[in-house]
Amino acid sequence: MNDQRILSKYVGAFVDELSRSGVNDVVISPGSRSTPLAMVIANHPTITSWVHVDERSAGFFALGIAKAQKKPVALLCSSGTAGANYYPAVIEAAQSKIPLLILTADRPPELRDNGAPQAIDQNQLFGSFPKWYMEASMPDASQSLIRYIRTVASRASAISLQAPSGPVHLNFPFRDPLVPDLSDETIYQEGRANDEPWVTVPGNSININDLEIASYVEMLMKKKGLIVVGPQEDKGLSDAVRKLSEATGFPIFADPLSNCRDMNNPMVIESYDALLKGESKTLKPEVVIRFGAMPISKAYMQYIDKLEDVHQIVVDEAGWRDPTLNSSHMVVASPFSFCQQLLENLDKDSKRVDYEWSELWQTINKKATDVLLADQSEMFEGHIFKELANLLSEESLLFVGNSMPIRDLDNFFLPKHGSPTIMGNRGANGIDGVVSTALGASVSFDYSVLIIGDLSFYHDMNGLLLGKLYGLNLTIIVMNNDGGGIFSFLPQAEKEHEKHFERLFGTPIGLDYRHAAALYGATFERASSWEEFNELFHASKNHKGLNIIEIPTDRNLNKVLHRDVFSKVSETTSAVLKEFKL
Repeated sequence: MNDQRILSKYVGAFVDELSRSGVNDVVISPGSRSTPLAMVIANHPTITSWVHVDERSAGFFALGIAKAQKKPVALLCSSGTAGANYYPAVIEAAQSKIPLLILTADRPPELRDNGAPQAIDQNQLFGSFPKWYMEASMPDASQSLIRYIRTVASRASAISLQAPSGPVHLNFPFRDPLVPDLSDETIYQEGRANDEPWVTVPGNSININDLEIASYVEMLMKKKGLIVVGPQEDKGLSDAVRKLSEATGFPIFADPLSNCRDMNNPMVIESYDALLKGESKTLKPEVVIRFGAMPISKAYMQYIDKLEDVHQIVVDEAGWRDPTLNSSHMVVASPFSFCQQLLENLDKDSKRVDYEWSELWQTINKKATDVLLADQSEMFEGHIFKELANLLSEESLLFVGNSMPIRDLDNFFLPKHGSPTIMGNRGANGIDGVVSTALGASVSFDYSVLIIGDLSFYHDMNGLLLGKLYGLNLTIIVMNNDGGGIFSFLPQAEKEHEKHFERLFGTPIGLDYRHAAALYGATFERASSWEEFNELFHASKNHKGLNIIEIPTDRNLNKVLHRDVFSKVSETTSAVLKEFKL
C-alpha cells in the first residue's frame, strides 16, 4: 500500500467518524499542511465545510454555529501561527462551555525544532483551556490504527459535549505527500455497519441523593428567598424554575441570557439590575439559589457580595463559578435535574410560603419597569432595546455585543409578547469576534439581528467576509458613540483624570463604516431618529444578506440619560418600600 493510500484511509476514517459522532459543520482556514484533512472533509457527503481565510474570525464563526446548534463544530488550520489565531475563540469556548473541536495540522517530528518553515511547538498550544488534548499518531492504515483514529474522533466529540461542554484540541502531524486520493470511494467505509459510531457515549447527568435534597428543601421552606438564573443554555429550565418559584414564593432574577426571562410570569423580576442600584438593595433574603453562571448585572454581584449569614446555593454543572466567594453550598449538577428533584420533594403547603415577600418584589418591579419603558425621544442607547422588543419575533435571533449593549439589554429589553432567542459571548466578556460569532449563529435562524458598539464592530470587520461569501442574513445595528462608551461610567472618566481619558479610554477612531459596508457588499443606512430607525429596520427585514444600520449617539449624553433613568427608578421604588414592613 503506497503512502497516499495510507494517508487517505487514515484521514478518511477520522473524518467519517466525526460525522458519525454528530459533527456536521467544519470551518476550514486554508493552508498547505492541513491539505489531507481539508480535502477529505470537503469531499465528505454529510459534512458542511465553511472556508474563511482569517483564522481568528473563523474560530468565532465556528463558535457561533456550535452555540446555536448546541453540538460540536470542528475548526481546521495549517501548522505554525495559524492555530494561535484561534486562541481567543478557544478561550471563549472554554469560558462559555461551547463544544469546539480544534484540529491543527503540524509538521512531522523530524521537522520540528530545527528551523523548518511554519514549524512551532504546537504541543498544548492552547494551554489549560481545552478539556482534552491529544497529538494523533502519524498516518497508518493498519486495522489497529484505523480503530485508534476512529476512537479518537468519537472520544473528542463526546468529551467536548460532556458537561461542562468545551473545546478539545487534536494535533495532526503529516509528512509529504499531502494530497489524498479522493477517487478511492472506500476511504470512509472501514467503520461499524449501518453508519453507527465506533463508540457510543451516552450523556451524563448527576443526581443528588435523597438526604442532600431533603437538606436543601429544608433550607428553602418558610424562608424569604430568591431564585437567580444566570446565563445558561437549557430552555427547558424555564418551566421548572417557574414551578419552583410558585412552590416557594421566591421571586426570580433571570439574566437576559438565561432562557428563563418569561415576561408573562409575574414572579420574574426583570428590572432587578435597576432596582439593586437603589434602595431595593437593602432588602435581605434568607436564602438564595442560583442556577448557572453569575448574572451580567454588576449591581446584583455587589448586592450578593454583601449578604452575610445567608444560605447561598449555587447549582451549576460547569463547576465552581462564584467570583464573590460567598456561596455556602456548591452543587455540581444539572440545574434542570436539581430543580426537578426539589419539586418532587417540596411540601406544597401554601402556609409555608411568604407571600408578602414576593408581593413586595412584584410591586416594585412593576413601578421600575414603568420608568424603564417610558418614551424616550433622545437617541439614548438603552432605547434601542425598547424598539426591538416590539419588532422581533420569537423565531428570530438577537445577538448582543459586550460592554454597553449587553447591559442595556438587561435593563431595557422587556418584550411582553414572547422573546427571540438571545445570545452573546459572555465567557470572557471580550469585544473580539462578536461579528463572526453572530454570523455563525445566524446559520440556524431565518432572521438575525446583532447589536454591537462601534469599537467592537471595528475589531471584527473581517468577519463580514463570511456574510458576503455565503450569503448569510444578518442585520447589524452599530451603536456608534465614537469610542468606548462604557468607560464614561468608570472612575477613569472623572474630571480629575480628563487629561488622559480620551486618548487612553474614550479612544475615538472616527471611521465611516459606510465604506466597510461597500467593501463587503452590505447595505448601509444611518438613523437620526427612532422613526427613521423603525423604517430602516422594517426595510432590512425584506432585504437578504448583510444590512448595517448605524445609530450615532453621544457618550456624555448617554451617561446622563442612564443615570437619570436609574435615579427615577430609585425614587419611585423608595416610596413603595416604606409601605412594607419586613
